[in-house]
Amino acid sequence: IDFDLILENIKYLNMLAGEGISQIEHTPQGARLRQAEPLPLTLYQNGIIMCNGAFRPYQDPSTQQWLQDIMDGYFPSELQPRYPDGI
Repeated sequence: IDFDLILENIKYLNMLAGEGISQIEHTPQGARLRQAEPLPLTLYQNGIIMCNGAFRPYQDPSTQQWLQDIMDGYFPSELQPRYPDGI
């Protein structure tokens, strides 16, 4: 697993998703600026933990698909229904 490529692509995808850019959130009193909540991710030698969920070993097919999406420069396909504009 090329961890350097994964980290480089995650940084790039974060930039595409607007990391650090505030968006307007409408409230009953008017509006305010807010930043998107980050998605916690921890990479281990033998697997990942995403969103404070369960440990996912790299041998798991869904984790392999997640890694392949990231290494290909795409947002993980499993997150697209929940975050259609990227996360």
